[in-house]
Amino acid sequence: MNLAGASLLLLEDETLLRKRLAAHLQKLGVEVTAVGSLAEARRVLLDLSFDFALLDVHLPDGRSLSLLQDKAISAHTVPIIMTAEGGVSGAVEAMRLGAADYLVKPFDPDELAPRLARARRDRQTQRGDQFRKQQEAATAVGFFFGGSLAGVRTQLDKILAADARLASTGAMLPPVLIEGETGTGKTSLARWLHRRGPRADGPWIEVNCSALPESLAESELFGHERGAFTDAKEARIGLLEAAEGGSLFLDEVPSLSPAVQIKLLKVIEDRTIRRVGGNRMVPIDVRLIAATNVDLRQAVASGKFREDLLHRLDLFRVRIPPLRERGEDVIALAEVLVGQVAQRYGLPAGEIPDAGRTRLLMHRWPGNVRELAHEIERSLVFDDDKLVFTGLVRTTVGASPSGEDWLNPNFQFKPEGFSLEAAIDRLVNQALTQSEGNVSAAARLLGVSRDSVRYRLKTEGKGAETQ
Repeated sequence: MNLAGASLLLLEDETLLRKRLAAHLQKLGVEVTAVGSLAEARRVLLDLSFDFALLDVHLPDGRSLSLLQDKAISAHTVPIIMTAEGGVSGAVEAMRLGAADYLVKPFDPDELAPRLARARRDRQTQRGDQFRKQQEAATAVGFFFGGSLAGVRTQLDKILAADARLASTGAMLPPVLIEGETGTGKTSLARWLHRRGPRADGPWIEVNCSALPESLAESELFGHERGAFTDAKEARIGLLEAAEGGSLFLDEVPSLSPAVQIKLLKVIEDRTIRRVGGNRMVPIDVRLIAATNVDLRQAVASGKFREDLLHRLDLFRVRIPPLRERGEDVIALAEVLVGQVAQRYGLPAGEIPDAGRTRLLMHRWPGNVRELAHEIERSLVFDDDKLVFTGLVRTTVGASPSGEDWLNPNFQFKPEGFSLEAAIDRLVNQALTQSEGNVSAAARLLGVSRDSVRYRLKTEGKGAETQ
């Protein structure tokens, strides 16, 4: 890990050793503040925060462990203890108080770089784990491709191939932009990509940008120094640093403010960040995966998204089509979800009957995969395993007609026109619902032949497949 730009407090009372260690660390690009007493260290810590603290245990005016006991050292700082040979008991106490590692004197200064890098990685992992625990449990369960998403899979394979080539060069992997309506599975697809790429062993952190208050978004993503704002009582690394060596997924990226968009652009271009309230540039190596449920090109045209950031994010782009465009894949996906939901509740999965399959194909799925998963869960829990999806009846034909509904006698056509095909589909769906999926009975209710209903169902499926 690159230590250039990191800040370190060196507390060592032996003058020659202090100068030797400081000179070695400065050659690595570390900004060193060297002090020789506990009192000096306390004064420095009142005004400054550090990425690392390298502390000798025994000092003329006390023990450095008191800094850990009193929490004088920020939780953001990674403390490493130096102890004389035979002082293992003090090192054990230091680890209990929060030290990340210890070195037994005398030691080779060349040991410092790998020890500091490992300690920082461990602390970043802790930050990532802390954030994941604060998030709600993810509801998505993997990603289902099916025949209709063969093009998406091909694009992902190209991205993984490019990642494999770039991973050997040490370059930061280019961002990936995932487009798709709400509920199409953008988060699941991003996880799929991370777990199969060269960063699979690194951290994985998800951020819903729309859920970040504008006043906290910058601090949450980039971190902050102590005193950067009223409630910043201690320094804290941001999620970009926590994702070092792994991937950071930014869902609903257009929700970020223009100020944060500018900083994100600089991250991609310079591979560095600057914490809120800080003046040091911290190098990072993170794969950014951004997702949007709106057309970013339109957002740029309306002034809601930066064009230069779009160009940076748009190198690898993947579009997930809505569920209504996936044809009969909705049946295969439903069968997968039925098995997963049944296992979660300890229920028998059962098979989807013809009536249920018909309703799945006829429904337009405005909520996409998320709506399908909810409907399957509702049907398994409340419909006694019948899987006939009666909930779809309520969402499509069961509600009382409003003034804009063509079933209402006061309905008037809108200037932009009317979809006769959608109206016919709705009538067929209502007839099938009333006849519990019996095509012949539905045809009698509609006053048409059975072949007409079957043709309508077949046409609906083909239309979806052509996208």
